[in-house]
Parts: sequence; structure tokens; C-alpha cells
Amino acid sequence: MNATTTAQVISPEALLQHFQGHRSLTRRVIEAFPEKDFFEFSIGGMRTPAKLVTEMLSIAAPALQAIANGDNNPYIEPKISETKQAYLERWDEATDLINDNWKKLSVEDFGEMFNLFGQYNFRVIENIFYIIDNEIHHRGQLYVYLRALGITPPFFWERER
Repeated sequence: MNATTTAQVISPEALLQHFQGHRSLTRRVIEAFPEKDFFEFSIGGMRTPAKLVTEMLSIAAPALQAIANGDNNPYIEPKISETKQAYLERWDEATDLINDNWKKLSVEDFGEMFNLFGQYNFRVIENIFYIIDNEIHHRGQLYVYLRALGITPPFFWERER
């Protein structure tokens, strides 16, 4: 095999469904936290659930918007109201933004280089994997927090929307 071609192993639609499945699960994990613990609970000096979710909200939708529009604006964490409900509302808004911006991407775009937030110069597909991996990583910490609080988290494989 001498040709250098890239085979498509997943469609953009299937990748978006996978991504949004993770987001749906993370939303349910956020919902499981008692209000007070969402803002105050921490183990070993790690960030609170609210701070972890703030980071996730700072990455997913802004990254997809940047990729779709060719912007390389710096990473910025937003200020979010001090209620868990406000975080859930922002989560839902981000979900819609991701879906809207995803529609702007062609199959060819996934192989293009993009300097996300002016820091992560990778192919678009690799940046999208980073976004998903970052969420899974932080959701794992949220699972530990829920267990430490005596709360059974949602099953990780239940990702339907």
C-alpha cells in the first residue's frame, strides 16, 4: 500500500452523537450534586465541582465555535451565577451551540490543522478528541466526589440523550 489516504472510520454525525452522549451523562452527574456540595466540596485541595464544570463550559462550545469560524481566540473561563441551575442552563446552551457549529464542519475540515485557543495546534479531529477526553477526565473526578458524598453516580455507559 503506497497511497497515503485517510480512511473515514466514523461519520461526523456518529462522532457528534458520541460527543453529545458524553455531555448528556456529564449533565446527569452535575444534577446529582447537592447544591451546597456543587460549590464547596473538594478532596485533597482539588477544584470544586463548580470549578471543574466551569472549565468544561469554557472548552466545549467555545472550541467548536472557534473551529467552525476559524477563530483562535484565547481560552477564557466565564463567570457563572452561583446556582447549580445556572450551570445546567449554560450546559444546555452549550449543547445547542455545539450542534449549531458542528453543522458548519465538512468531512474535510476534520483533517485540517487548527490552533485551538492559540495553544493547541492539531488537526481538528484531534482537538475534538481533546475536548471529549477533557470532559471524561473531569467527569471521573466528579464521580469520585459523588462517591465520597455517599451518592451513587449514573452508570458511565448510559449516555443516551
